[in-house]
Amino acid sequence: MNSWMDADRWNEIWHVLMRNKTRTFLTAFGVFWGIFMLVIMLGSGNGLENGVKKGFAGHATNSVFMWAEETTIPYKGLPRGRHYNFKNEDVKAALAAIPEIKALAPRCQLGGWRGGNNVVRGTVTAAFTITGDLPVIQEIQSVTLTSGRFINNFDIHEKRKVCVIGSRVREVLFKKNEDPLNEYIRIQGVYFKVIGTFKTTSSNDREESMNTIYLPFSTFQQVFNWGDNLGWFAITSKDDVPISKVLEKLVPLLQERHKIAPADKAAIGYFNLEEEFQKFQGLFTGIRTLIWIVGTGTLLAGVIGVSNIMLIVVRERTKEIGIRRALGAPPSNIITQIMAEAVILTLTAGYFGLVTGVLLLETISKSIGEGGEEAMFLHPEIDIKVAIYALLILIVSGLLAGLIPARRAIAVPTVEALRTE
Repeated sequence: MNSWMDADRWNEIWHVLMRNKTRTFLTAFGVFWGIFMLVIMLGSGNGLENGVKKGFAGHATNSVFMWAEETTIPYKGLPRGRHYNFKNEDVKAALAAIPEIKALAPRCQLGGWRGGNNVVRGTVTAAFTITGDLPVIQEIQSVTLTSGRFINNFDIHEKRKVCVIGSRVREVLFKKNEDPLNEYIRIQGVYFKVIGTFKTTSSNDREESMNTIYLPFSTFQQVFNWGDNLGWFAITSKDDVPISKVLEKLVPLLQERHKIAPADKAAIGYFNLEEEFQKFQGLFTGIRTLIWIVGTGTLLAGVIGVSNIMLIVVRERTKEIGIRRALGAPPSNIITQIMAEAVILTLTAGYFGLVTGVLLLETISKSIGEGGEEAMFLHPEIDIKVAIYALLILIVSGLLAGLIPARRAIAVPTVEALRTE
């Protein structure tokens, strides 16, 4: 048997493939297109997934947001349609009873930037979202400070009239090169000192966050006469603990504290961010599976084309194969030669398809950059492991593509092969 390093073998493979250049090109293009489309589809799927995940980047994904609704079932002498509010004591009770909670942030909100004007500085008036928060909110909702500091426990304890403003608030109330730190703004007639500015990393609520002003939670309740009422909870569970386990304990606890019927599922509203994130994870798993099925099918079609062409080549070379066998060439030599031709054709075409696909993805990735804050398509790419798997698939496919023609070649008796014209 000739060695794989034998130059004569490689020359023979080259001459066989170049004997009919058009046929070789069209066959190779089928494999090229199959691996190219597989790479592009996988990269596009990853780009879409990266864009969606960027939208969750500003929040802990194992979190839930909970608020009070109207009761819908009469309970303990209380009518349906009853309004109620969560209280400060609910926070202490929840933290004491549910050890799975990592962070619980009670929140209050005043007005809204889409509503009437509520903030004044000098001659400038504007409408913004005013929230009362604790420092722990940073563990649930990402707040990237651009200057100054965030609210701390001293602000809460001393009920300081300080605030942290979003990037859009700074643009509206202050001049371009003006430092807002230690300046004062008036919120519904009350002056607050600016101690920090921030931006958000989340694209889902970026516009709202840019227009937000954070106040100390205790100051908010006192200044705006909220008493011990609060607007809603933002809660995140400990690592490796599903937020659903916290909900299973927290909902009954709040129902008992506020005399809500256990069957009244509408009296407490909540948004489970972990549940929504898992839905997207399941969706992208399905997309990746579909991409592999379609891409592998396309690649398989190209490989079948290689096998068919090799059958034609074997038929054209029947007499040549007969002469080689008559001169003493063992069947393994014939099989190895034909399979080598199929593997080289498949692997070469597939390699160029893989490289072309990766280069195209890199070009697209560089052209869109970070894609802006609202981007839903970001960094289309494939993992190096996927590229290796694709090359392994090509090698195996090439071997299979050459196996059937090779077996067909040695199946023809030597005498009949020599008689073939």
